Amino acid sequence: MPSLKIAIPNKGALSAAATDILKESGYRQRTDSKELRLVDAENDVEFFYLRPRDIALYVGEGTLDVGITGRDLLLDSGAKAEEVMPLEFGRSTFRFAGPQGAYDDLAQLAGKRIATSYTGIVQTFLDSRGIEAQVVRLDGAVETSIQLGVADVIADVVETGTTLRQAGLEVFGDAILQSEAVLITRAGNGSPAFDVFKRRVEGVMVARGYVMMDYDIEESRVSAAVALTPGLEGPTVSPLRREGWVAVRAMVPRAGSQRLMDELYDLGARAILLTDIHACRL
Repeated sequence: MPSLKIAIPNKGALSAAATDILKESGYRQRTDSKELRLVDAENDVEFFYLRPRDIALYVGEGTLDVGITGRDLLLDSGAKAEEVMPLEFGRSTFRFAGPQGAYDDLAQLAGKRIATSYTGIVQTFLDSRGIEAQVVRLDGAVETSIQLGVADVIADVVETGTTLRQAGLEVFGDAILQSEAVLITRAGNGSPAFDVFKRRVEGVMVARGYVMMDYDIEESRVSAAVALTPGLEGPTVSPLRREGWVAVRAMVPRAGSQRLMDELYDLGARAILLTDIHACRL
C-alpha cells in the first residue's frame, strides 16, 4: 500500500495547474482525464482525482493524507484540514455585489438576503463583522438571483467584473477573501512521506520564482557585484584563468532579473547568463 494518498482536483483550472506542479516535482500523472486513481509505485504515492469541493473533506477525515484545493473551498468546507502552503495559482477574490448604486457600505447588509455558493465563508465573514443577514445557498452562477427575487445581494468570485456589470451589478465593501490553490493536510500530519512530498513541491515553487545567474567580473569589483546578487546561502565565487577575474554564480529572483543583468553589466560584469531552475532543495 502506498505511503501517501494525495487528492487532486479532477477538472478545471486547478486540475491542470496542480498536474503541472506534480509533474515538475517528479510524480507520475494521469494521461486520461477519465482516470480517477493512479498509483505511482516508484515514488510510493497514490493519487485520487476528486471534485475540488470534496477534497478538504476527505483530507480532514483522514481518508486521504494530502490534497490540493482552493483556500476558499477549504474554509467553506469546515473540514478538520489545514493549509500547509500556498501554491500561487488559481487566485481569486470574493466580494459582495449588488444593484449598481444601491450599496456602498457593508453595514447595509444587515437584514438582507445574500446569495452565494460559499455559505460557510460568507457566514463566517458576517459573524466577524457582527452583521446579521440571511445567507442563501445557490450552486453555480448567482448573478441572476437578485433579478429573480431570490436575494438582495450576492457574494461571489470577482475577476474582471465584466459578468457582474452585464447583470447590472457592482462590487462594494471590503473583499471577503483572497483565495488561491493551497496544499492541505490533516492537522498533525508529520509523517516522513508527507515531509518528502512537501519538500518536492516547495522545491518547484522556489525554482519557479528564481533563476541561476552566472557572470564574470574583475576581482576588485566582486563586493559590489555580490551586493546585487547575494544568493540564498551566498554566491559561489571561483577564480578564472584570466588573471584578476572571477566567475560568480548565484540564485536570483526571476522578477527583475533582466534589470539586474543591466546593473551588473554597468558594473563591469561580462558573460552574464541566466538559466532556468527546474527544481531545488533548500
